[in-house]
Amino acid sequence: MSDAAPAVTFPAPPRIPYPGGCVLEPGPYALDYLLKWPADVTVGGVLHADTPVFPLLREVLADPGAHGLTRADAEAARDRFLELAGQALAAEGGDPAWLAREFTC
Repeated sequence: MSDAAPAVTFPAPPRIPYPGGCVLEPGPYALDYLLKWPADVTVGGVLHADTPVFPLLREVLADPGAHGLTRADAEAARDRFLELAGQALAAEGGDPAWLAREFTC
């Protein structure tokens, strides 16, 4: 295992601001929130300020070389997102597998 900094960095998602109510289910709402959640993401040393994390990670996975990354770098970023966002999703009653499925669509 390398001690080098990750090629892609982003913070953990904040607590999901579920508005409540009888119309919205917290799990699906949380999934939708996480798929659009913006944060400052660094990819290969380039800052993408206030960028939706999930779409950027899909772009990086589709063509890691275009971002100066290896396939392993891109997969590590995806795995980190699945871990962190999966925890936030599970806290709202959602299934982390829902996030993994979104990377295959």
